[in-house]
Amino acid sequence: MKRRISSALAAAGMLLTSCGMQATEEEHSLIDEIAIEDSASETTLTETETTELPETTVTTATSASHKSGTITTGTTGTTIASETSRARTDAGSGGGHTVLIIQNHNGDAPETKSTRRTESGITTTGTAQTTSAKSNTSKTTTGKTTTSRTTTKTTAKTTATTRITTTEPPQPRDIYGRLRAMSLQEKAEQMMMSSASDEAAALAAIRRGAGAMCLFAGAFSGKSAAAVQQMTANMQAAAKTPVLIAVDEEGGPVNRVSLNPQLRSEPFRNSRVIFDEGGWDALRGDTAEKADLLLSLGVNVNLGPVCDVPLDPSNYIYARTFGLDPHETADYADTVVSEMRARGLGSVLKHFPGYGGSIDTHQFMAYDSRDFGAFTGGDFLPFIAGINAGADAVMVSHNIVTCMDADHPASLSPEVHRILREELGFGGVIMTDDLGMNAINLYTGGQNAAVAAVLAGNDIVTFADDAASADAIVSAVRSGLIAEEQIDESVLRILRWKQSLGLIE
Repeated sequence: MKRRISSALAAAGMLLTSCGMQATEEEHSLIDEIAIEDSASETTLTETETTELPETTVTTATSASHKSGTITTGTTGTTIASETSRARTDAGSGGGHTVLIIQNHNGDAPETKSTRRTESGITTTGTAQTTSAKSNTSKTTTGKTTTSRTTTKTTAKTTATTRITTTEPPQPRDIYGRLRAMSLQEKAEQMMMSSASDEAAALAAIRRGAGAMCLFAGAFSGKSAAAVQQMTANMQAAAKTPVLIAVDEEGGPVNRVSLNPQLRSEPFRNSRVIFDEGGWDALRGDTAEKADLLLSLGVNVNLGPVCDVPLDPSNYIYARTFGLDPHETADYADTVVSEMRARGLGSVLKHFPGYGGSIDTHQFMAYDSRDFGAFTGGDFLPFIAGINAGADAVMVSHNIVTCMDADHPASLSPEVHRILREELGFGGVIMTDDLGMNAINLYTGGQNAAVAAVLAGNDIVTFADDAASADAIVSAVRSGLIAEEQIDESVLRILRWKQSLGLIE
């Protein structure tokens, strides 16, 4: 069904139709309350200083051709917004999809080239204010403590007195209280899954507020178990909100932790090899050992199982899969997710809607021209089994699956996300595959795709530049391109996942 994202976002009372989910009554109440609080006043500790920020204009008036890798951008001010339009006609519907890609841009706008005419542009202008706070340190005299005070300036021009304490107040334990306490910037940061090959880089991203961290093999290399435990403890200590700490420990060609002989005597093997040797019991035992090892090191999410069903052994994804039979792969997904869930390790089904025979999107843009029946009768089965087993998250690939959306990579496609939410009934966290992969770079012309990913329906933006991506999402919310209600729903899903893993009480 054809839709324009920009129109959908502007519709009153919309609850992210691209996600295909309805908020619960409790979430409606929470989101309404947040909206009322936000519209009432913006309160900042201050005395007299006020800094005016320059006016920022966001203009969407661009065209793109993903197949040629070209993109056309019109700019005004300090923010670029580019629009990729599609006009695919389906029976009984009109309009079209729009994907918006936003990135910060300093300096002059690039030369504008036209590849095809867009239907319309959206321009919004807003002026932001920030205030700075001054406080004096507390002074102690003859056994008495004097606490300094500052006044609070609000948009309603009222004045209140606020105490300044030397320690940050404790965070609310419940997820709804945590969401209420977060600024828009903090909520956008919660949607970031950064990546790092060393502790310093991981800590830097977490201190910026990244809600999730994927550690590569370099972060574990040469370390003892005690050193890894200290590293992950340092990461959690640096976080205002507990962090999802993830790895790709698939077994076979993709491992991060078990490559280090100090952590395991040999790397984990491919799941199919284990099954062929010992059946389902051996596979459950391998999954349990893997979960126990990761959890003991402070890792709380494994980015697996791989639910893809290749078409033949020559396919790129074949070595990482359970095999060619979708029904066997469905049993595999059910077994692995159930065991991970029982052990308390977070799981991520990948790579929806199914990799099939596609080429490597780390290097190229991949096109899958199979009809929809190939997915409903094959590729979807392992994902459905994993969802029914209680999988926490689903990772969406960058393949362009023409029967679902001929113009956008699955990770940036509202229609693919609608299918996952509505037709497969998934209510958990949806995340992109690595947005730094070359398929996305070719599609966007190197622009930051974080806003497009959120508009498509992703809750977590993976491996993108977390600082730039969070800033772009905040700008898109303030300009009206993304409803803050959608951000709240995504952050609630993320917080609910963290709560289920015991990271939040």
